Amino acid sequence: MQTVVTQDKTELYVKDWGVGRPVILMHGWPLSSDSWDDQAMAIANAGYRVIAYDRRGFGRSSQPWDGYDYDTLSDDLAAVMAHTGAQDATLVGFSMGGGEVARYMSRHEGKLVSQAILISSILPFRMKTADNPKGTQAEAFAETARALMEDRPEFLARFFRDFFGVGLLSQPVSDELLEWARSVAMQASLRATLECLKSFSSTDFRPELESFRVPTLFIHGTDDLTVPIEVSSRPAAQAITQAKLLAYDDAPHGLWATHKARLSDDIINFLNTFQVRTPI
Repeated sequence: MQTVVTQDKTELYVKDWGVGRPVILMHGWPLSSDSWDDQAMAIANAGYRVIAYDRRGFGRSSQPWDGYDYDTLSDDLAAVMAHTGAQDATLVGFSMGGGEVARYMSRHEGKLVSQAILISSILPFRMKTADNPKGTQAEAFAETARALMEDRPEFLARFFRDFFGVGLLSQPVSDELLEWARSVAMQASLRATLECLKSFSSTDFRPELESFRVPTLFIHGTDDLTVPIEVSSRPAAQAITQAKLLAYDDAPHGLWATHKARLSDDIINFLNTFQVRTPI
């Protein structure tokens, strides 16, 4: 098992597949890098090197008590990049992972990054405040935390139905996949699950959008109930100079499962637009 040891001695589980220009995948809350496997295989088969890792506290990584703020999480990403020698990398963040991309671009000045892809991303700011009136009420996130502490398996069962757009008339994923997602989420520590909920719900990334100075692709479903597109990827994409938004009509949050072939194709097509920058 390949691991990266961070500055505070946390061990991060890392997958490193294929050869070529590196593509670094950051998973969503409350899952692990396994959620990326379909896209990772497609990207590696397209001639790229895929690096995917379990966020601290999740999957097979260590479960420390602290370090679930975005400064530390972006430092973890920097450690993965340094350990793997990634250069001209494309950072791909799903949902909560979009925050790691944004904080890396600001805190680490986008070092060694040539492109960014944000899928169902939580950017720019999830919390409702006086200057963010379309955000989600703080009490809604507090209720999620209470439900997790009361009966985490029951909460996750409900959560993933909305995550994948499962309803009375819609079954875009199997019951088996729903149970798999819940089992992966249960591998995380409760502490990590709660602290990351706090981080992605309360961190304001609006001042950091100007740090994106590379071509950036947003992909988001128009029927995303978990992170509605109108308060996330639409305004975020408009605020970034070199950004493009692909909106998937009537699609939910968990695009890597519900629209996996289309998502893989769109990621690879964007990767193929990369051009080596000529030194001035």
